[in-house]
Amino acid sequence: MPNRVVITGLGVCAPNALNSISFSNALDKKVSGIQFHAQLKELNFGCQIAGKPLITQDHLNKYFTPLQQRGLNASGLVYGVIAGVDAWNDAGLLPTDKEKTDWDSGVIFGTGILGIDKLREAIYLIDEGKTKRLGSTSVLQTMASGISAYLGGILGCGNQVTTNSSACTTGTEGVLMAYDRIAAGKAVRIITGSCSDSGPYVWGGFDAMRILPRNYNDSPTMASRPMSATAAGFVPGSGAGAMVLESLESALARKAPIYAEVMGGSVNSGGQRSGGTMTAPNSEAVQRCIQEALKQSKVSSEEIDAINGHLTATSKDMVEIENWSRALGRDGKDFPYINSFKGLLGHCLAAAGSIECVGTVLQISNGQIYGNANCEDLHPEISRIIDPSRVLQQTLTRAPDVVAKASFGFGDVNACVIFKKFYN
Repeated sequence: MPNRVVITGLGVCAPNALNSISFSNALDKKVSGIQFHAQLKELNFGCQIAGKPLITQDHLNKYFTPLQQRGLNASGLVYGVIAGVDAWNDAGLLPTDKEKTDWDSGVIFGTGILGIDKLREAIYLIDEGKTKRLGSTSVLQTMASGISAYLGGILGCGNQVTTNSSACTTGTEGVLMAYDRIAAGKAVRIITGSCSDSGPYVWGGFDAMRILPRNYNDSPTMASRPMSATAAGFVPGSGAGAMVLESLESALARKAPIYAEVMGGSVNSGGQRSGGTMTAPNSEAVQRCIQEALKQSKVSSEEIDAINGHLTATSKDMVEIENWSRALGRDGKDFPYINSFKGLLGHCLAAAGSIECVGTVLQISNGQIYGNANCEDLHPEISRIIDPSRVLQQTLTRAPDVVAKASFGFGDVNACVIFKKFYN
């Protein structure tokens, strides 16, 4: 019989909060982390706003030694370390002694692009014949697995230490990778999460595709409008989220806090067929992913109290709602409550799934379903499928028992995970 898997630690480094307690409050009070960035204006971006964690020097000093900070120029790695270390500490765990390896604990921490600013710096130095000035940490900061390697070394993890990368699905996929390993008895606990770099070299390609909003540079907090009739594209974001997943047996033995249980889930791809493309999902694949997640979790459609969707504030929001409705066989007032945190964060790309998973679990733990920002004008195509009351405008103080979280990424890849309130 598979091991039950629970969540014992949370950490987040988001555009609107730098720890899980502040993040919960920000989601409840609808505090936005989207701001105008002068650098984007100077570089002639059409969209000059973004969501970016505000990291101070004092904050850096809490997580990195002066030696580690020397030459440190990889924002995603910084975000990931902050979220990961906080989640580990929140679970009541400590790094091992320098001469001891924790064989039971692992790291599955994903990213899309890591250290792009450091890579740019390295390219210029190499082209100028100044290779010796790169520094000893340039490889660590620019290799995709740098974040998992860094966290594994900080914590002393001796189980699987790896990095996954599946575009916007990365963080949610990582939860299921960790779940599978613990359920199979191959690890006792795994810290899982994902991170994304900040800055124009990450966001520029999306601006060139003209899929970012261009008319909100003077009103950034209003720009990200999931499910809204006036949605104009997604706002780019960045950051990191992290969770400690652990076998129930271990969590109970440690008397660790338990935020929720991971019931299971599913990942798949639409193969870029039947309407699916590099940038658009195959609806059949999305529906199959949701239904398989329910089947694998042994949860019925009727048990789903709430959904945290992918919902990026593009024309695909309506398609996503239709896919949820078809997959669950529910519509109108029978549809679960549904929200998107991107109205406050922007779309944090590879970090989106992990940050949003943290927020989803906080809803279960805190007995709340957070309201949607910038969705006062619900898109009429959505209101034809589900009742507007299912799209909350303000936080509802009602404990959800079962919540579905899904992410859909470039490359027509999908992931859906089912979280449930813990019952012993």
